[in-house]
Amino acid sequence: MRVLVTGGAGFIGSHLSERLLKDGHEVICLDNFFTGCKNNIDHLMDYHQFELIRHDIIEPILLEVDRIYNLACPASPVHYQFNPVKTIKTSVMGTINMLGLAKRVKARILQASTSEVYGDPLVHPQTEDYWGNVNPIGIRSCYDEGKRVAETLMMDYHRQNGVDIRIVRIFNTYGPRMAENDGRVVSNFVIQALRNEEITVYGDGSQTRSFCFVSDLVEGLVSMMENELDFVGPVNLGNPVENTILEFAEKIVSITGSKSKIVFKTLPKDDPKQRKPDITLAKSKLDWSPSIDLVAGLRSTVAYFETQLSKGARRRD
Repeated sequence: MRVLVTGGAGFIGSHLSERLLKDGHEVICLDNFFTGCKNNIDHLMDYHQFELIRHDIIEPILLEVDRIYNLACPASPVHYQFNPVKTIKTSVMGTINMLGLAKRVKARILQASTSEVYGDPLVHPQTEDYWGNVNPIGIRSCYDEGKRVAETLMMDYHRQNGVDIRIVRIFNTYGPRMAENDGRVVSNFVIQALRNEEITVYGDGSQTRSFCFVSDLVEGLVSMMENELDFVGPVNLGNPVENTILEFAEKIVSITGSKSKIVFKTLPKDDPKQRKPDITLAKSKLDWSPSIDLVAGLRSTVAYFETQLSKGARRRD
């Protein structure tokens, strides 16, 4: 099939593009390179079935495709708060443009939504029927509410126009090709540990997260896109194994053999205290659950960042 991946040069998008190419599909990678990186897809340029288009999905585009994975949107607070108006435009106008394309060419479209639609949850773990606890005027709302509107648009195009849709809610994902400067907990901790710098834990470290390795997530995305059960979602994709942030920091110090000390700083506004997916639906509908152990996944991620830091050091020399 001919598959469009918006945000295809990003962390998750590049892994998904690679998987689709290995499955024998033609892949059109669409990216405006605000947070995407050409280094993520350099190794895909040798595939004759791979095509790269520099484009912002806020603007319409005409293509002939069979599948659309809509992953385009900055996903870390550092990036999505840099230009909050642009962030919400990407989720709203960009999703409208991709749904318009899907409607015209009768393509199936998957929306990469997020666990952030649950906000700072009052239900734990989070199930898909939980409506969330989101601050609509907070500094994170450009992302949280943008993704909630994107889900609304998907369902309305499906009900009104019969567009073939799929919705996934992605929980914390990590692995090689994460950006060093994205401000998220995995990249922050690993970089700080490798540099023997202080590891900054926000709050008292008791808040929890669940971390899913990127190859597991990609498997879930493909399974959801290709399910023929008329199951449109939304469905949670994430690892249900929960860790406190402090436990996570200690694990990274141990894996890297770092001399870093852990220090505590003020918790950012609206930062969720708990985040853990209930994946019962993914198991029953998609026969999907993550298989990569956290320590194994972190070793792979640490090795990637070690390589990136050594490349940076060589460039400075």
